[in-house]
Amino acid sequence: MRHPTCGRGPEEGGVSAIRTAYRKLFADERGATAIEYGLIVALIAITMAIGLQKLGGGAGGMWTNLQAKAEQHM
Repeated sequence: MRHPTCGRGPEEGGVSAIRTAYRKLFADERGATAIEYGLIVALIAITMAIGLQKLGGGAGGMWTNLQAKAEQHM
């Protein structure tokens, strides 16, 4: 005899409905593709930030040297 509060599963389909739902979930690759694109964008952004930081320090030093030379000649 079944307990009255126990259901069979999603929409009363039982274990086979749960298995079908899991198969559909794992077969759908749209989420995986979106995650891959997100990781690529994050990698590009990190690389750009590091590169700009490296270049920014060099450009700042260049303007400081230029200012110092201009002040010497004034």
